Amino acid sequence: MKQNIQLILAVAMCTAGIVMIFICIYIDPKGEVHTSMLIAFGEILTFAGSLFGIDYHYRYKNQ
Repeated sequence: MKQNIQLILAVAMCTAGIVMIFICIYIDPKGEVHTSMLIAFGEILTFAGSLFGIDYHYRYKNQ
């Protein structure tokens, strides 16, 4: 059960990060949230999600 939650979380974080990065391309700066903040948050989510995915892969590879 824990490995399923970890895999779902890894996929969700990677997807959210990629979506945030692509959203930054199409958003005009309105002064509320700067585009660089959205890009940074998207990159952090993508990196964290990939780490979860790599951990999941190698932890449950032999099972």
